[in-house]
Amino acid sequence: MSEVHVFDHPLISDKLTRMRRASTPTQEFRLLLKEISELMGYEVTRNFETQLVTVETPVSTGTFPMLKENFFTIVPILRAGLGMVDGMLELMPFAHVGHIGLSRDETTHQPVEYYYKMPENFEDSIVIVVDPMLATGGSAVDAIDSLKKRGCKNIRLMNLVAAPEGIKLVQEKHPDVDIYVAAIDECLNENAYIVPGLGDAGDRIFGTK
Repeated sequence: MSEVHVFDHPLISDKLTRMRRASTPTQEFRLLLKEISELMGYEVTRNFETQLVTVETPVSTGTFPMLKENFFTIVPILRAGLGMVDGMLELMPFAHVGHIGLSRDETTHQPVEYYYKMPENFEDSIVIVVDPMLATGGSAVDAIDSLKKRGCKNIRLMNLVAAPEGIKLVQEKHPDVDIYVAAIDECLNENAYIVPGLGDAGDRIFGTK
């Protein structure tokens, strides 16, 4: 079974509380999401492997750790996931970015992939799927399904706010994918919104209704 990592850092908690306020304007909401994404990124990347390299400093030569791999792919689930990319790139400017867009067919209820673009050979990299909300878990499961079908094996899921229902579904369908969240809220309401949540993340990021 995958692990669920909940971050209780006071800076993350403070910023998330400010994002939850209905009165928070789009510009501030977007900036807070970027800042939280960067802070969460430190923990998501905590167990990245390093290797020792020899470095000549201005004073002498020494042996120090550097990342063993330099191929990482950030994959936002469109559209709300785009709001988390800039924060992750502040932390890892060398990372690649892929995009995946999924919708659900109203008749068959099956996922329809309307956009997919990944860097070459991304399946060999560590992939971090980002989306602010993990509600029912359907979009996350569909996105991970799509990535695995293309040969991706090392996937992590990073969300701002999660509902227990979404976590349960991802763990059932993808027990090898660890989940990283800033908060686990109470439940979903009849419209599949997270309670208390923060509303529709996409609308609040982009100022749409």
